[in-house]
Amino acid sequence: MTEIQVSARFSIHNGKYDEFVGLADEIIEIVREQDGGTQQYDWFFNENHDECVVRETYADSDALLEHIDHVGASLARLLELSDISIEIYGDPSVELLEASADLEPAVYHFHAGLDG
Repeated sequence: MTEIQVSARFSIHNGKYDEFVGLADEIIEIVREQDGGTQQYDWFFNENHDECVVRETYADSDALLEHIDHVGASLARLLELSDISIEIYGDPSVELLEASADLEPAVYHFHAGLDG
């Protein structure tokens, strides 16, 4: 499985929702215009607007590395407004693991499913 899936969960700091949403919209536009291997990039908010989950799918580790390069500065700004936890699903490359190490992602390796 070369495809990489990501689930990023943000706990939005009190009073920072509007600013967070504004940045989210900027990031979505960057991804739309610049990313080549992003297959899914969907943002969801809970009813209280204090949590956000981003569901992401990339063609492979290189596509996710490209994404990180494009949105890194904006992500740093998001992390001033929220706390993050990340889960990576698949078999990420060593380069991807090194690039994301500061975020301390939990990594889940593929076992089996409908496609394999």
